[in-house]
Amino acid sequence: MAGGGPLGAIYEIGALSALAESIVGLDLNRLDMYVGVSAGAILSAALANGITPREMSRSFIESTPDNAPDEPALDPFDPATLMRPALAEYGAALAKLPPLLARAAWHLVRPAPRGGRGLLRALEHLAPAVPTGLFSNDALRDSLERTFGQAGRSDDFRRLATRLVVVATDLDSGQSVEFGTLGHDSVPISLAATASAALPGMFPPVEIGGRHYVDGALKRTLHASVALKAGARLVLCVNPLVPYDDRAAPPDALPRQRLADGGLSAVIQQTVRAVISSRMQIGMRQYADEYPHADVLLFEPDHADAELFFSNIFSYANRAWLCEHAYQKMREQLWRRRHELSPVLARHGMHLDIAALRDNGRSLVPSARRVTRSAWLPFGDIAERLDHTLEDLGRYVDQARRTGPAGSRARRKASA
Repeated sequence: MAGGGPLGAIYEIGALSALAESIVGLDLNRLDMYVGVSAGAILSAALANGITPREMSRSFIESTPDNAPDEPALDPFDPATLMRPALAEYGAALAKLPPLLARAAWHLVRPAPRGGRGLLRALEHLAPAVPTGLFSNDALRDSLERTFGQAGRSDDFRRLATRLVVVATDLDSGQSVEFGTLGHDSVPISLAATASAALPGMFPPVEIGGRHYVDGALKRTLHASVALKAGARLVLCVNPLVPYDDRAAPPDALPRQRLADGGLSAVIQQTVRAVISSRMQIGMRQYADEYPHADVLLFEPDHADAELFFSNIFSYANRAWLCEHAYQKMREQLWRRRHELSPVLARHGMHLDIAALRDNGRSLVPSARRVTRSAWLPFGDIAERLDHTLEDLGRYVDQARRTGPAGSRARRKASA
């Protein structure tokens, strides 16, 4: 599971909920291994601790957990808590300021070797006074520690019933570190996940064992190779961040928006997403070459999904709708890809629940539901059956063309 901040977490919760109910034989809380990066690290740790995607939705999206009497409680979590100023960082920066100002003033009044004053050099001496992060990640760490510390769960990698790997980046070496593996499994899961989600500039680096760690996505997006190297034969990859492409939008979509009109934030978002997507595509091709006997399935949003790209996650109503949107879009994607996915899943003892995918009444956050099956199958069951039949017919025609008359006669004889 890749990262993507609060927006990525919301998308992944919706997508996971759809995957959980649509694939028969798949239990997302009993996988052989979990690999998480950034926001994906937090959700992977939750899955490994037995927390279902629907429970995550109630806590993180609806902020109204509804646990059964025998289930550990989940703390309601508001993404706005991630926007608390990093006061400790600001204080540490201010404490450094007096001696740095004195040094900068000295270089300002001191003539530079080639004449003039050393203004640029003076300003360089003030750099250590800039905080390493704008917002505090203490609330996230505390919330994860409470959640994983409850009865029936564990904040210790070594006590989980399954393998969990949380990837972060060592700031001073630039290398990825796989917490949960031998030699890195004594770190609390909550601390490792907080480090993996420490986006540089937004959150301060997290100190673990005298080293500082930041977002695990700096080196790779998914780190699926961790599972493949461990011998996984089926890897499900969920990536919430893709670049927006207005050219792929249908004619009746929302009015096209120019990203340049969205200011610096939109430009940076698109740039980061494009880099992540390009890097991930390269990685997926490498997986196919290096692990030919493994099946790697990638699930991600539609590149033309403007509603996902331009969403405001700090509005509760919008957050709830966005999770429902991701849930419905993943159901739609599974339906569209059913002929591609079915043989792959069958190799691993699973299959798509076609009845569930065709159930127009299913919802994750009922109060927020706006996108329904009718949005992509506008004439209900009749269109659904016709769509299914035409796709099957097209596949049979293509197969007949490839195998020729002999193959067609053989199939007719077998059918008879």
